[in-house]
Amino acid sequence: MVERSPGGDCLPPILQVGDVLLSPDIVTEYFCCDITKCGGRCCEEGDAGAPVTLDEITDIEDQLDELWPHLSASAQAVIDKQGVVYADPEGELVTCIINNRDCAFRGSQGCLLRQRPISCHLYPIREKQLGELTGLNYHRWDICKDAVEKGKREGILLYQFLKEPLIRRFGEAWYQELETMAEELRKHRESD
Repeated sequence: MVERSPGGDCLPPILQVGDVLLSPDIVTEYFCCDITKCGGRCCEEGDAGAPVTLDEITDIEDQLDELWPHLSASAQAVIDKQGVVYADPEGELVTCIINNRDCAFRGSQGCLLRQRPISCHLYPIREKQLGELTGLNYHRWDICKDAVEKGKREGILLYQFLKEPLIRRFGEAWYQELETMAEELRKHRESD
């Protein structure tokens, strides 16, 4: 099945850059966070914490003494009880949350961690391991509607907005290959 973009043109049902499979909307949809409008609600709402790697867990644990005075009493209680992470219903390790929704590492000025977990940095792209391959999907959430509108106004596509975290995760050469593919797709769609 060939996916049709909002403009009606045809796109491959899946894109591949190296060993990463991407949904086409990552290179066709507009997105630019508008934190002034949403207030970072993606850190406050949801049913699980942010997925983390083993290295990220170690990093969070190494920061805990420094973070402790800045954590809320509720966050401290949750961390005392279960540690900095827990296994979600799918068995994935995720950051601990308060009241089954709020990230324990979010302070009044945003994330308290020195570096956000890559899953947070990549949001609204969600990553999933598919055997030897990695899959990337655009997670649409109504709380990000202002980010979609801002992206349209400013002409910023999702992959462009997430350039820094995509390079952090997959490297500069990978991102350049993604840019080349996106440009070729754009030219092809404009010529149809």
